[in-house]
Order: sequence, then C-alpha cells, then structure tokens
Amino acid sequence: MYSRTQNENGSFNSRCLDCFLTIASYIETERELDEREAHHLCPEKVLAQLLAQEKAAAAQAARN
Repeated sequence: MYSRTQNENGSFNSRCLDCFLTIASYIETERELDEREAHHLCPEKVLAQLLAQEKAAAAQAARN
C-alpha cells in the first residue's frame, strides 16, 4: 500500500505505508509512479516473510 500525493506543479510523490520510505518524488506521470512502486522491495515485508519462513521451518522440525 502506498500513499500518493500530488505537488503544486502536478508531479507526484509516493510513500510506502509499511516502511514509510519515500518511493518516488516529483514523478510526472502516474504510469511511472506505478512502475516505481512495483519495483519497491519493502524491508518490512521481506523481514515478515523471513520470520514466517523460519517459524514454519521450526514447526516442521518440531513435528519430526
């Protein structure tokens, strides 16, 4: 999820709502903004996925 704002000159900014990093600033088109957001690797989401994988692996090991 991203928070988009439009500047007075018509350009856009985008901020990730998970890690609060600014993904893009002063981007002229929404298409370019979509591309920047699609390539964002959110460290918060990556960490959550890693922790979930470790938890699943520990649960699997406990069952064996």
